[in-house]
Amino acid sequence: MISDWDNLRVFLALAEEGSLTAAARKLKVSHPTVARRVKALEDELGSRLFERLPDRFVPTLAATHLLDEVRAMEQAAQALARRSAGLTDTHLGTVRISVDETMAEFISRHLMRLRENHRCIEFEIAVAHTSANLSRREADLLIRNTFPDSAHLVGRKLGRFAYAVYGVREFAAGSDGSPAALRALPWIGFDDDHVYMPGQQWQVDLLQGTAPEVRTNNGVVLYHAIHNGHGVGVLPCFLGDKDPALVRLTPILSEVVVDEWMLVHRDMRSLPRIRVVMDALVRLFQDTRAEMEGRVAVPTPVNDLAAVGS
Repeated sequence: MISDWDNLRVFLALAEEGSLTAAARKLKVSHPTVARRVKALEDELGSRLFERLPDRFVPTLAATHLLDEVRAMEQAAQALARRSAGLTDTHLGTVRISVDETMAEFISRHLMRLRENHRCIEFEIAVAHTSANLSRREADLLIRNTFPDSAHLVGRKLGRFAYAVYGVREFAAGSDGSPAALRALPWIGFDDDHVYMPGQQWQVDLLQGTAPEVRTNNGVVLYHAIHNGHGVGVLPCFLGDKDPALVRLTPILSEVVVDEWMLVHRDMRSLPRIRVVMDALVRLFQDTRAEMEGRVAVPTPVNDLAAVGS
């Protein structure tokens, strides 16, 4: 009989992550702790669980026999933790919201309004491109522009964000807004690993395969590079319209309109503090609809870009 179930949790993390460093980071413990607990489990079972290769840990045949059972145990523990959290009737506590960096800018801008009358709740804004795992309670709420195919998640569309091309006024003065004139400008965009970000495929089509002169993996860096006059690029209208240094070089890009969704695990949606924050987010997005849809500022007149790519 296994005497310490935490050893199984460490075993699972190492099997999934493949290295002591990654497993320790995931579990928020030290490397020696991971190594010690795995060794203790091996001693208790009387079997070697990993092949120690120079660059990774590979589960042995004995380990593969354990993995399904340990994963089932972890899922049961996670479900119990979620349901026990849902038994509380208090509005006190922390709500962790997972967003990408651009949405973090929007939420931060309206944080005072979001927290109005909800000072008893502590807000954590977790910024990452990859979605947090709600089953493992890496976050309580997700805001993303995709709806994952998962029976465990419940989603609600918060609103629609508009995008356009922005640059400093000097670039606007030298461009008539035609596709050819836009192609002649210096461009800033995401790197190859992030071409899935909003507006990047439109930009690829416009530039006819030419890579942007400046590339990044971060939407806030993209915005600041455009703000500082290093080039032009696609931005959400809520960012570009509020910046007096920037003007629109195109109308709103109909191909780049993005729907944002709020996602929550089914087991957590009735928890009072999470319910309060969900309702507050819905109100915030309803109240700021004009800002999200790019209807706050009057666009700089440019030629019709319906023929982009011509």
